[in-house]
Amino acid sequence: MATPNYNYEKRQRELAKKKKKEDKLRERDARKTSPDGELGDNPPMDPDHASGPEGDSPESGVEKI
Repeated sequence: MATPNYNYEKRQRELAKKKKKEDKLRERDARKTSPDGELGDNPPMDPDHASGPEGDSPESGVEKI
């Protein structure tokens, strides 16, 4: 049976970590340079039109006296 090559596995983990970090930096720079400050994936929520999980307004579960 072959013995595991720990140096190879460690190097692969380091490369994956480095790639992930570079991707995050690239994405952060893209957000900074975009006109809206975001990539447009998540539009800002309007608190007047926010709804809970049932589609009701957040205050609908609160009893009003």
